[in-house]
Amino acid sequence: MSVVDDKLLTVVLEVRLRVAEQRTYAVILEWQTTLSETYRNGQVSRIEVIKNICHRTLLTLEGNADLLPKTFPWIKMSLSNGHTSYSKPLGFGTRAIHVGSSANSETGAVIPPISLSTTFKQDAIGVHKGFEYSRSGNPNRDAFEQTLASLEAGGAHALAFASGSAATAAVLQSLGANAHIISVNDVYGGTFRYMTKVAAPTQGLETTFLDLENADDEAILAAIRPNTKLVWVESPTNPTFRLVDIPRLASLLHRHPSAPLLLVDNTFLSPYFSSPLLLGADIVLHSLTKYINGHSDVLMGAVILPPHRTALHTSLKFLQNASGAVPSPHDCWLAQRGAKTLHLRMKTHGLNALAVARALHARADIVLDVLYPGLSAHPRHARANTSLSPHARRWIDSLSPTVTKDGVPYGGMLAFRIRGGLAAAETFLTSTKLFTLAESLGGIESLAEHPAKMTHGSVPEAERSVLGIGDNLIRLSVGVEDVEDLLADLNRALDVVANTLCRN
Repeated sequence: MSVVDDKLLTVVLEVRLRVAEQRTYAVILEWQTTLSETYRNGQVSRIEVIKNICHRTLLTLEGNADLLPKTFPWIKMSLSNGHTSYSKPLGFGTRAIHVGSSANSETGAVIPPISLSTTFKQDAIGVHKGFEYSRSGNPNRDAFEQTLASLEAGGAHALAFASGSAATAAVLQSLGANAHIISVNDVYGGTFRYMTKVAAPTQGLETTFLDLENADDEAILAAIRPNTKLVWVESPTNPTFRLVDIPRLASLLHRHPSAPLLLVDNTFLSPYFSSPLLLGADIVLHSLTKYINGHSDVLMGAVILPPHRTALHTSLKFLQNASGAVPSPHDCWLAQRGAKTLHLRMKTHGLNALAVARALHARADIVLDVLYPGLSAHPRHARANTSLSPHARRWIDSLSPTVTKDGVPYGGMLAFRIRGGLAAAETFLTSTKLFTLAESLGGIESLAEHPAKMTHGSVPEAERSVLGIGDNLIRLSVGVEDVEDLLADLNRALDVVANTLCRN
């Protein structure tokens, strides 16, 4: 091995020795096993294996500079604006603000300009500055993709699409004809629709819907076929907030002869609260329309991949260009601006949602059930706690014990079941003043919706019933308004429902 190869291996061993938290250690061992098998299969060189292990280890221990040996100043984390940190990886907020956002080289503009041109000058045939035609590549989209790859811890490649559904389509198209996939049974209605109504008839895709929250190893392994190419996960699921044990699932899949990829739709929690790539996922998908943009004014999606999935990135990038399902430069500029405050917004979303969940839990007179894994009373609270990203974990640990006495912030989404069925749900949804009755989620404003009649209307009624998506289920996207105002609005609407039920 080269000198650099030796040093990289030494860092990996040093970090392994100094990692105190058992779960992180287990994840690192899993990466080493997977990458070593890849090396033995001749797919990558030994130096690439070690670099991958080292890269992902550093990201897992993000911010814990004391765990890293001080004797290797050649470990550099470079910013896109030319600054370099030798001591520790950049924090989440710093990456959100700086990576992919270099000052303009011609004017010095701190915020990159919007590049609306559809075509780019070539100095000679095939000689250009990296851009030819805007569908294939655009300065704003490229910059935003750099930001996305940086925000999703463990990411190295990102591709932005015109919507989350376009990103979903590209991933499923990349599987080819007559593939089989496994999907969590409580999947977003739009994803269910594409799998069953589009991919099934057009490319012969077969989908097995499985309760991945409760399925044991035997049930999962029994569902895998020789042509199983992908396992599709939402955790938490939309809208019943089931939680999947991603590290366990990743370990099962990566050891299986079929070696299906593991995709996690991380839209609900955002890269701030969850880092699926660090837990063993191969692909992370986002509807950027939601939290990452965060202002309900951009339609966009993305796929983020770890460094060892270069071939898949190449395939998806080809589909991105060939299908033309790309976002506009203006939308990329807006979404990149939104991403710069993601860490600030997610903290407030989380704190507000925890307060709303507590308030709902206290209204047993009208509320039957509260679905928010951050609450200590939630049956999967322990799993929620262990699935938090390293940066969210550090922030939560810094909060006052009075804030976390009966729960922790776990994203801004929650749902609840209300007494009185559909009539009560409609009364509540038309009685709020700050919670707007509307589809979508993840914006700065608070929204409320009825999954059975709105976002999950494409799921057959019998299947909705099995999943617990009944007429009394209400989903809330808790915004960043003053929490006292949100609680007052919530309780006022619940009082209207309670009074109506009493009269009847």
